Amino acid sequence: MTQTYLIQGMTCNGCRYSVTRAFQSLKGVDRVEVDLEKGTATLTMDAVIPTNLFKEVLPSKFTLISPSAQPVKQNSLANSAKKTPKKSKLEQLKPLFLIFGFLLLISGALNFREHTTLDFMLDFMGLFFFVFSLFKFFDLSGFALSFAMYDPIAKRVPVYGMIYPFLELILGFLLLAQIQLPITLLVSIILLGITTIGVSITLLQKKQITCACLGTVLKLPMTQATFIENSVMIFMATFILLTHYI
Repeated sequence: MTQTYLIQGMTCNGCRYSVTRAFQSLKGVDRVEVDLEKGTATLTMDAVIPTNLFKEVLPSKFTLISPSAQPVKQNSLANSAKKTPKKSKLEQLKPLFLIFGFLLLISGALNFREHTTLDFMLDFMGLFFFVFSLFKFFDLSGFALSFAMYDPIAKRVPVYGMIYPFLELILGFLLLAQIQLPITLLVSIILLGITTIGVSITLLQKKQITCACLGTVLKLPMTQATFIENSVMIFMATFILLTHYI
């Protein structure tokens, strides 16, 4: 079943992720969609969950208004939802595919005259970290909250989500400058591997949450494409490490 609640007090992406994370902590909640403009949270649940439970997990800065208190708005929301066509996964992931395509073209251009597979892969990985960290810096706190929904370390150590974009930026610089490559590649494998474990668990649990790979600027669904994105980077780092340094 699906139910929509009005949430008062939401002002930014950080608020959106705080509300999403709070509701997803309840057993029986399969999906949470928070709309900042409308000030609503739409929940998909296995069964009816008492409203007081939602109020208990919601941070004190927010106020939840039950559906019975706003029937007219509820109907208008339902009607607008029917009018809005749902995007396919391919359309939702279009920004991710575009970024990957541009990174491949830039890496190819940088190695066009004196092409080597090693330099091409290192440039691609370095640019990947640079670009993906950039998007996270637009809303660092929002990214950290979103990241904590699936990354195993960020769940237990919230400050790790704030540090992670800086780690990506450093790794990107080291890869492009080709400094301490064995250590840089190993750290890349570990960081991406940990995140991939969290992504895999989320996919297996069939939770529909927003991927934090591009921060909060672009909303991407957590799908198999997110898993593939990390796997490609891990494969490249492992391949370079095994063929050139071991």
